[in-house]
Amino acid sequence: MSDRKTIEDGYLEPVAEGLGFPEGPVAMNDGSVLFVDIKDQLLRRLMPDKSIVNVAELPGGPNGVAIGPDGAAYVCNNGGVYSFIKYDPLAPPGSGKTPDPEREITIPWPERPNYQGGSIQRVDLKTGEVEPLYHEYQGKNLIAPDDIVFDRNGGFWFTDTGMQEGMTTESGAVYYATIDRKTLILAAVVPTANGIGLSPKGDKLYVADTVFGRLWVMDILGPGKLKPGPLPTMPGGVVETLPAFKLPTQENANQWLDSLKVEADGRVCVGTIFNGGITVFSPDGQTQHLPVNDMFTTNLCFGGKDMCEVWITASSTGKIYKTLWPRPGLKLAFTA
Repeated sequence: MSDRKTIEDGYLEPVAEGLGFPEGPVAMNDGSVLFVDIKDQLLRRLMPDKSIVNVAELPGGPNGVAIGPDGAAYVCNNGGVYSFIKYDPLAPPGSGKTPDPEREITIPWPERPNYQGGSIQRVDLKTGEVEPLYHEYQGKNLIAPDDIVFDRNGGFWFTDTGMQEGMTTESGAVYYATIDRKTLILAAVVPTANGIGLSPKGDKLYVADTVFGRLWVMDILGPGKLKPGPLPTMPGGVVETLPAFKLPTQENANQWLDSLKVEADGRVCVGTIFNGGITVFSPDGQTQHLPVNDMFTTNLCFGGKDMCEVWITASSTGKIYKTLWPRPGLKLAFTA
């Protein structure tokens, strides 16, 4: 690896552009990358020749995707919990400044005129057929399912980010489910649960808490069962909470955390918003920030023979970058 340039050297190759708001990349066995486009409401595939193939239409807001034990894609659909606007970071709404189209990016916005409630969906990758799997828990609609990871037993953990509506907040959560539609368990309450991943041994669950810039770690006691934190309101232990980050237009702003993947050695790599890039958390709380030129760097995936090839979704600029990682990523439970 020492003779190859990695992301630590600033190596980032744009392999897709002109996308709506890409998220949830998954490296496939043939060298392609499956991903969702939240804004354009599509499950898409970036082919090795850099062409884009649309796999399925997913009205609402497909937010995260993973391959299940049957080779199908399982999608977290946020139901259209937000819309999208063009945004100039140097001329935000209310500033009185005129936006420059050359600087404008695409960002999620809290208005939700077509919100229909969240769901988990199954997509047959050969036919593009979409099947609903789960849309409610104990009679109440899922709010905004976001990210998903399968365990070795074929069940999956997923996050629901919740919703902020003016002065009212509906907290997010972590769920556990099975693909046979028979099991859906509320495992933990996390205010703005987003990225989710398993440790190399499969005994710990990592969850990114977006607006707090916090990475939680939870001990897994069994399918859908997590060891509670030291207090009843705490879902687990805190790996680390990121400090404030200064933006050109503000004196201080939080670093928000988005979706994540885990390295083979247990480090957790989290897409980072505002301070655009990937933040690498070591289990002892040490962090390393790897910059990407996008304020909404939302997710990444590992692939290739050595699991050192990485694709990163630069969502607000509608791009996917490819790079090399200095260490191998953790192989997921299932591929296709």
